[in-house]
Amino acid sequence: MSYLVLARKWRPKRFAELVGQEHVVRALSNALETGKVHHAFLFTGTRGVGKTTIARIFAKSLNCERGTGADPCGECSACVDIDAGRFVDLLEIDAASHTGVDNIRELIDNAQYMPSRGRIKVYLIDEVHMLSKPAFNALLKTLEEPPEHVKFLLATTDPDRLPVTVLSRCLQFNLKRLEEEQISGQMQRILEAEEIAVEPGALVQLAHAADGSLRDGLSLLDQAIAFTGGRLETALVADMLGTVDRGQVGELVAALAAADGPRLMAQVEVMAGFSPDFAAVLDALAAALHRIQLRQLVPGLADARLVGMADEGEATLATQVSAELVQLWYQMALNARRDLPVAPSARVGFEMALLRMLAFQPADAAAPPRATGGGRAMPAGPSHAAVAATVGGEGPPRSQAGQSHPARRDAAAAPVAAATPASAPAATAGTVPGEASRGKGPAMGQPPAPVASARCEPRPLGSSQEWIDLVAGLTLRGPVAMLAGHSGFVAYSGGQLTLSLPAQDEHLRSEKLVAQLAHALESPLGQRPVIRLETARAAGGATLHEHNQRAAQARQDDAEAGFLADPAVAQLIREHGARVVPDSIRPNED
Repeated sequence: MSYLVLARKWRPKRFAELVGQEHVVRALSNALETGKVHHAFLFTGTRGVGKTTIARIFAKSLNCERGTGADPCGECSACVDIDAGRFVDLLEIDAASHTGVDNIRELIDNAQYMPSRGRIKVYLIDEVHMLSKPAFNALLKTLEEPPEHVKFLLATTDPDRLPVTVLSRCLQFNLKRLEEEQISGQMQRILEAEEIAVEPGALVQLAHAADGSLRDGLSLLDQAIAFTGGRLETALVADMLGTVDRGQVGELVAALAAADGPRLMAQVEVMAGFSPDFAAVLDALAAALHRIQLRQLVPGLADARLVGMADEGEATLATQVSAELVQLWYQMALNARRDLPVAPSARVGFEMALLRMLAFQPADAAAPPRATGGGRAMPAGPSHAAVAATVGGEGPPRSQAGQSHPARRDAAAAPVAAATPASAPAATAGTVPGEASRGKGPAMGQPPAPVASARCEPRPLGSSQEWIDLVAGLTLRGPVAMLAGHSGFVAYSGGQLTLSLPAQDEHLRSEKLVAQLAHALESPLGQRPVIRLETARAAGGATLHEHNQRAAQARQDDAEAGFLADPAVAQLIREHGARVVPDSIRPNED
């Protein structure tokens, strides 16, 4: 009893039956119809996307007894023999097992003879990158100027290993990885022809596991038919693939959104009972976060792309979790996927990824804590500003130091806002609570949400030197530090600070940077100023940047003068004609 696997039984026999390679089919069809057929073609792409299939159809198109064309009949003896793999003028060579120069010399010698049956002798060399360097060298001349009755069709999964001398002699076609929809659609057609019922969820899982390869997908389909006894149910296919149900992944995200540690670990325990591939679970978690983010930021696109993937739980989570926090969790899932091989065990690495998402969930200083099943206080919701600052690379505000997760302290000890030590700075320069959230930032000069920090009496500010001394004492970084350093003092009265900004620094004039500077000035000035920027004029006040430049130039002048005044240096110059290389002297403190 013989059984032909689906990948062989349903291998396309005409260009019209190919899936997902329309760009290659179009080019080859036009060449065949016009008679302008190149003598050497190179097909590249991952495994199972149709490289050798296209080469065989191309060979049939060249040798069909009804004439050369893009649509071979499939019925003549030449077409039938090519499909059966016994056409004498189609020579398929596996380069992985025929790597030597002697094999290629034999091929070159045979290429001189006319075809035995067809019009064109076709050499199909699969995995051509496996040939040795001497073999490539022996092939080059024939590949560039073969006899008129010979065509070369080369296929490879690794074109980077081919010599450029080979690449330059071929027309190269890169075959694309197939989309999951294309793979599942082909599987559906095959199963309908085979009269096998299938649940939509099972097809989705098989298409995803195929990873862009239709051949891999059909092999998995064969395996699923055998595993399920012909009943392609979603749960059975999931057991075969070791995947987890989307509902279980959604429960993980729901537990994270609720900041409920016990619920999160309980769900991990349930999933561990199915012995899943935790790397695949992390992939599923990242995919779920991607779907949630689509619903949050591009709802129209989500409605179009997630057809048939409706999930009310994910839609609800999209309204409960901030977009910034979803981005943070997604990045953590990707990092955990990368680090999983070096974890003590796959489950430990997976659990640590979830605990990391739980631990770095920022607390909302304005919201009261609430109790969870674990008996510890949890924030009512995430702080958008803290998440945005973390994702943006600026780090969490210092006013939230110690608040990475409220479970680190007893809920009865103090309210959330009081977690900031009295001695800690009000905020790190460059971070504005609430400002980084999309559309929720305060206007320039508006006070932020209250934080537990000490206030001091308003401080006068009346000269350029006082402004320079004030800015020099701030711990600013990045663009906001440039804005402060390049701004000159004009006036400060009634809580309004007027600064001058040179025209060449207009790119620093942004609402976000101005708000960050106002926030940084709140503590030293005793109140948050309303900052107004005007274009600098010749009479504008000096800036910290200019002050630092003058000081640096003075140090440089002193260093050069002191060096030239050294007696040994003076003697070298006087007696030996030595000279100082320009720009080679630096002050010691630099």
